[in-house]
Amino acid sequence: MNGLLDGYDKRHFFCELMDCTSHDPAVQLIASRLAAMDPAELQRRAKIAEVELFNQGITFTVYSDKDAIDRILPFDLIPRVLTAREWDGLERGVRQRVAALNAFIWDVYHDQHILNDGVVPRHLVLANSNYRPEMAGLDVPHGTYVHVCGVDIIRDETGQFLVLEDNARTPSGVSYVIENRNMMRRIFPDLMDGIAVKPVGTYGMMLQAALAEIAPADAADPQVVLLSPGIYNSAYFEHIFLAREMGVPLVEGSDLVVENHCVYMRTTAGLAPVHSIYRRLNDDFLDPDVFRPDSTLGVRGLIESWRRGRVAIANAVGTGVADDKAIYAYMPRIIRYYLGQDAILPNVETHICGEAEGLAYTLDHLEHLVVKPVGESGGYGLIIGPHATRDEIDAFRVQLRADPANYISQPMINLSVSPTLAGHGLMPRHVDLRPFAITGRKTWVLPGGLTRVALREGSLVVNSSQGGGSKDTWVLE
Repeated sequence: MNGLLDGYDKRHFFCELMDCTSHDPAVQLIASRLAAMDPAELQRRAKIAEVELFNQGITFTVYSDKDAIDRILPFDLIPRVLTAREWDGLERGVRQRVAALNAFIWDVYHDQHILNDGVVPRHLVLANSNYRPEMAGLDVPHGTYVHVCGVDIIRDETGQFLVLEDNARTPSGVSYVIENRNMMRRIFPDLMDGIAVKPVGTYGMMLQAALAEIAPADAADPQVVLLSPGIYNSAYFEHIFLAREMGVPLVEGSDLVVENHCVYMRTTAGLAPVHSIYRRLNDDFLDPDVFRPDSTLGVRGLIESWRRGRVAIANAVGTGVADDKAIYAYMPRIIRYYLGQDAILPNVETHICGEAEGLAYTLDHLEHLVVKPVGESGGYGLIIGPHATRDEIDAFRVQLRADPANYISQPMINLSVSPTLAGHGLMPRHVDLRPFAITGRKTWVLPGGLTRVALREGSLVVNSSQGGGSKDTWVLE
């Protein structure tokens, strides 16, 4: 190979493209087409993509930056490629994980066998800020609490896939998966020509179907809506996008009303019944009668309507207890407990700082570990020991000792890299993957998922709020 890939040095990292070229003819073809690409032409296409993203309003919100609150998510034209064999293992692993998460949440809010048997420490669940006593004894259709799940997966230097995090509350990012594919078809059709790549465009249809499956049984033609906090939410573009993809109304709390324990939507023709709600706001704001009384984003009486089986809510209230980073450490045991299987996708080794042994290990090895707050997301509040200064480590040590239960620690994994357009050529940049699973009666996994890329050289933080971008993810047939 020469041309655009001349001088490309993956160093000691596993490369998502170059380490697979000898095993799959389609990957070899993609690599050879990239190698033959003119760098100036690639830059021209990248600029077109950037303009299109801006013109289409495909943005996210960064509240911490007063000068650039709404930004486009940087898009890299070089796809991340997964072979059919790789995807088979990922898909089976995600399905297994979702099944275990739903079994765990049902048990936590019912018999609590896993707590009584000491498999998961009781205090980690019952003292968790995401535990909702209001959910105790509440049955949900098909035993599904996590209807939409995003599982964050990384790959180490040996090429092994590892689960980094579960997102079982309101996972975001799927709109970029679909828009990235649309962009590639328009901007880079010659790279995909003749290569069989699994489609991603059916996500909206599959989500709408799953939401209709959980609607009350007496709803002959279930009305699904997407409940958004509104225009100031960081993922508002995605709310609009998904409502359009599903063909359902996008509503805010003020658009809904509960009468006689049934939910209705205000329309120009009067009140119309609502049977299933895909909510994209947190538990605390859903119903001022049950949670925060000052919430103006939710719907008064909504939870009681749900308890009476008059409406369905996805994801279910209280799912946050399962995607806590401390609970994550127990997921291999949770899978074994409920499913009688070993985890198909292993966890990253994790130390719980709320436990004496985990805290002691973390304090002794802080300069070698990544330490994260259990309730945060988006790359906020963490420290990457090997990249931190001595002063930063000392300051974090004080913080950790003051509130150890708020943290977990993990070894720093040398994330896999993927060729990424940087400057005038392709450079290795670290990536992760977030497959999305939809569950009604059964679980369906969107082929591929969101590949996030750390655009800054040497950075391991792929989150969009921290300077990351995204790639199209190709799953080969």
